[in-house]
This record gives sequence, structure tokens and C-alpha cells, in this order.
Amino acid sequence: MADPKLRLDQMLTKLREQKFRITPQRLAILKILAVSDGHPSVEQIFKQVKADFPTTSLATLYKTVTLLKQLNEVLELGFSDSGNRYDGNRPYPHPHVICTVCGNIVDPEPDVVQDISEDIAKQTGYFITNQRIDFFGICPECQKGK
Repeated sequence: MADPKLRLDQMLTKLREQKFRITPQRLAILKILAVSDGHPSVEQIFKQVKADFPTTSLATLYKTVTLLKQLNEVLELGFSDSGNRYDGNRPYPHPHVICTVCGNIVDPEPDVVQDISEDIAKQTGYFITNQRIDFFGICPECQKGK
């Protein structure tokens, strides 16, 4: 996991360079994404932001997440059965391990996606523009029946 303070500073710098306002609600969203290692959904982020800023709308959250995606400061993981989840800590392609019981997502080490991507590009002649590698299983907590 990247240093959350460093990630927050990187996101803030990118927004300021692009002349976007840093509202208290937007800052709260950025902080949640910077510290989260669990890849939260919009609903999970919204619940946390709403606790401190009750007048925040879901539209504000979606606009901020969309903006961060456009700036490559958050990685969106789409799942057909459970919606999208967001990684603001490591906003670049990397493998994920997803629990099929509780939906928990973790980032394994080491990160070998780049090597795999280069090998596939060489084998196929494709110019790889993006990649996603997910592993599905049952996390240790769910294996224990918790």
C-alpha cells in the first residue's frame, strides 16, 4: 500500500494543476480513497462522507470519482454482480484477489502485471493499452466461517 499522505498530496496536486476546486467534501472523498486499501464502492465512500457532510449529494461523489478517473488518480474495478469499486491508493493496473463470499479485495505483491503485459504484446503483436488481472477465491476470514 502506498503512503496515504503521499497519495493524498499527489491527488491534490493533480487537481490544483488542472485548476479544480478543493471543496471540503471533495477533500473528504480524496482522503477516503487515499487511505483505503479495501477498494470501496461509491456507496461506501458516500456513507463515510455523509457522516461529516450530511448535505453532500451522491452526484458530488460520482462527479469527483469520475474526475479522478479522468486524471488517472483512481482505478475503477467494474464487477457485473456487485458494482464498481475504486482504488485510490494504487491507481494503475495491478492484480487483485477478490473474495467471492464477502467481496473483500486485496492487492497481492509482487506486482508482475507489467512483465505479463510485455510478454503478451510480444506474442500477439498487440499494443496493450490497459490490463486487468483478477483472482477469485475465499478469503481467510470467510474460510473460518466468520
